[in-house]
Amino acid sequence: MKNMEEIKEEKHNKRFSKEWYNKYYKILFLIPVLFLFISLIYLGYFYSKNGDFIYKDVSLSGGTSLTINGEVSQEILEPELKLIFPDVSFTHLSELTSKKQIALRIESSASPEDLKKEVETILGYSLTEDNSSVEFTGSSLSKDFYKQLIIALIISFILMSIVIFILFKSFVPSIAVIFAAFADIVISLAVIDYLGIKISAAGIAAFLMLLGYSVDTDILLTSRALKSQEKPLNSRIFGAFKTGIFMTLTALAAVVPAFFLITGLPDSFRQIFLVLSIGLTADIFNTWLTNAGIIKWYCDKKKIQ
Repeated sequence: MKNMEEIKEEKHNKRFSKEWYNKYYKILFLIPVLFLFISLIYLGYFYSKNGDFIYKDVSLSGGTSLTINGEVSQEILEPELKLIFPDVSFTHLSELTSKKQIALRIESSASPEDLKKEVETILGYSLTEDNSSVEFTGSSLSKDFYKQLIIALIISFILMSIVIFILFKSFVPSIAVIFAAFADIVISLAVIDYLGIKISAAGIAAFLMLLGYSVDTDILLTSRALKSQEKPLNSRIFGAFKTGIFMTLTALAAVVPAFFLITGLPDSFRQIFLVLSIGLTADIFNTWLTNAGIIKWYCDKKKIQ
């Protein structure tokens, strides 16, 4: 006799096995591919215009970070500073609980002396160690650091690809996993650039974290589809989907509220949360539309049912 859980599972499987999925899965897996294609075009345009694939903050490009304590008005400073330092940017630092502004951070490629002098002129008072702090990063040091981070990201992606090929020992399933991870990074990068956000070292680290999150769900899907054949193929895909989507939504439930609700967090944390939020959202489509579609097509071709 079948228990209630088995009966419910059979009903789920039958619904998932309907002809519509078998008929339209090849169309569904093209939707994320289209987004990837658009993202690659935009990144190409962005690179031709800016000479790089990202906007870099002072930690990666070099420059001055001037933090002024207290409730300093950005509206007063911004118009005049923009005339002298076109690349200047502002960040409000607030208390976690009251959301009260405790400082204003100003970043620019200008020297500390020039930036501080202009800010003092606009504010009408001197900036001292008691009411402000200044940090300067040399351009050569920042560029070397940026190169090392990019090399680390590329090496991580290559090593991940090698492990995937060793694990599945088959070209198409391995390429499907690698494609999903690549698409997650490219789409996230395009969105970040479109929003005009300057990436810091923490942002590059977030892309490394995204690589790990992406591969988790793709390996789960591919392993269930190829190595566990006691159930029909569509049932195995649906079973992997239930587990994988729960993992992704749990991660999103942690990072999305943190980004939008906790305004007093350091910029590095907020940037990590933003990159992960965008990347995990893209991963839902890249894994469960494109990768699942490729795996289903491969299993049909190889008669893996």
